[in-house]
Amino acid sequence: MDRNDFVKKLKSSIDDWNAQIAQLQAHAKKAQSEGVAKYNQQIEELKNQRDEAQERLKEAQDASDKAWQDMQKGYMAAWDAIAASFKDAMGRFK
Repeated sequence: MDRNDFVKKLKSSIDDWNAQIAQLQAHAKKAQSEGVAKYNQQIEELKNQRDEAQERLKEAQDASDKAWQDMQKGYMAAWDAIAASFKDAMGRFK
């Protein structure tokens, strides 16, 4: 996958995650008091994962072509791990 495709994929995923986080925040506002704490904890975890993804996106965008070639596999593996972790965290809400 070239860098432009990777950046597009990350941007799309981050936009999707932002929408999911917004939905959870809306649900948290409606939850009972003990449920609110659980929602807020999970939301913070998701935000941290999203923020990490945004850092990887910025690094990928700023990398030179040579650096991108050298780092591509590492970025792809890191992205897959972040995406799996986000999916796992979202699964706890279902």
